[in-house]
Amino acid sequence: MELQIRAISKTYPNGVHALKDVSLTIPAGMYGLLGPNGAGKSTLMRILATLQEADSGSVALGSIDVLGQKEEVRKTLGYLPQEFGVYPNVSAEALLGHFALLKGIAARSARRDVVEALLHQVNLWEVRKQKLGGYSGGMRQRFGVAVALLGNPSLVIVDEPTAGLDPAERVRFLNLLSALGENSVVLLSTHIVDDVSELCTRMAIIDQGEILLEAEPLRAVADLRGQIWRRVISKSELEALQREYAVISTKLLAGRTVVRVYGHMAPDAGFEPAEPDLEDVYFSTMAGHVGRRAEPAASR
Repeated sequence: MELQIRAISKTYPNGVHALKDVSLTIPAGMYGLLGPNGAGKSTLMRILATLQEADSGSVALGSIDVLGQKEEVRKTLGYLPQEFGVYPNVSAEALLGHFALLKGIAARSARRDVVEALLHQVNLWEVRKQKLGGYSGGMRQRFGVAVALLGNPSLVIVDEPTAGLDPAERVRFLNLLSALGENSVVLLSTHIVDDVSELCTRMAIIDQGEILLEAEPLRAVADLRGQIWRRVISKSELEALQREYAVISTKLLAGRTVVRVYGHMAPDAGFEPAEPDLEDVYFSTMAGHVGRRAEPAASR
């Protein structure tokens, strides 16, 4: 199963060009769509989830025309939006059973088995009788995954899943997501670089509705070796360095500022070579130093 997105464009009535000729080929497994808030990620997710119309372009999930055969898509789709509501006074077990019925699992025994298996899978079985209003943010997200997995979907769309989670819940949630890509196309939309770094075998970076880079995360990081430089400075030095060098990111470290610079040669004696990571790929791409075009399909 493969998801093929071709020349998708979307302009809102207020004139915002949310998507501009977006084309991607997404194989089975975890695929990361990385970009800042407002980049067009959620618009693309809603189009793929049949919740919004594209102005132009095409999308195919295997033999299914995603834009033209919406009911067929919904039969094999699992969708966890950035924000979803739950009934606070209903238990996870009861609500998941209700969603299973809506998904077409009519037999009571089959529905009970599915609900039990999914609640075990997302590690909520022990709190299945607890009302959803008492769940933590991470528990609600895991419940959302259980809902998304009803019917063994071929396409799973997860939009900003770890935003707002504490570190422990984020780790639990990422461990759950990592197991989903074995049999499905799983599209993870996020602005958190570490989510993509830890989960995805391929990724795309999107900004202002355009794909800037499409690559394997490990290869993209390797391609930056020898081009990222690091220096610890005082805050007062930053403005001058930004005028002189291609500064891609800054971080505070024990009251000092660590600056990272993109360049094919060492900026000056004060800098040292830094081992690149996916955050460097992201910031270098957003600054226009890397990418700007997706890899052609024939090169994959």
